[in-house]
Amino acid sequence: MTHPDTSVPHLSATERTTIRRGAKRARADRSELHALLDDALICHLGVQIDGVPRVLPTAFARCGETLYLHGSTGARSLREAVVDQEVCVTVTEVDGIVYGRATMHHSMNYRCAVTYGRPRLVDTAEERWAALRALTEHLSPGSWDYARRPNRKELAKTSVVALPLDEASVKSRAGAPGDDEDDIEADVAWAGVLPSHRTWGAPVTTPDLRSDIPVPHHVTTRAKAHP
Repeated sequence: MTHPDTSVPHLSATERTTIRRGAKRARADRSELHALLDDALICHLGVQIDGVPRVLPTAFARCGETLYLHGSTGARSLREAVVDQEVCVTVTEVDGIVYGRATMHHSMNYRCAVTYGRPRLVDTAEERWAALRALTEHLSPGSWDYARRPNRKELAKTSVVALPLDEASVKSRAGAPGDDEDDIEADVAWAGVLPSHRTWGAPVTTPDLRSDIPVPHHVTTRAKAHP
């Protein structure tokens, strides 16, 4: 299979990433793929184990045109992912619930990405360190330079895999409901969008923490941020 050129700003559709159902919602700009991956916190890894598909949620991070996933060295899903097989990684963000005048036109505003490829085990110390930093900062910005970093024992128990973003598709929906003309003319039910935003609550200090250690700035700043 010929891989798309990731140096160009557009996603190059392959047979697997060509969106046919709802094709008008397909997005070709690579920057939209990057933006979604940078916003989302959880991906779903699809892998075959003993001939049976298994889809598992996992944390991830993007560095350029590479997606990094990590987990325990005992996790069979990651071991199988790097044994010469292709995997599928999906990411979805819900941006709102769409209420139509008719129930058949209720929907969601969303962004989703699907990536296919053959992952590789990250086995060099330099790349593993960079990937773990990226994973930490994606989930909890500011923590890499604040908290203790992984030690030898922890690193030995951690597996990191890399998946290229060569073959990916992005699909999204935004805007108002697509009601039928008859329902619009009748206009007897409310229609619109209920936006969805991710927010954080007030930090809760762990009970076994020394009382003179304050909540760090990178946590309080995030808690106060508005969508």
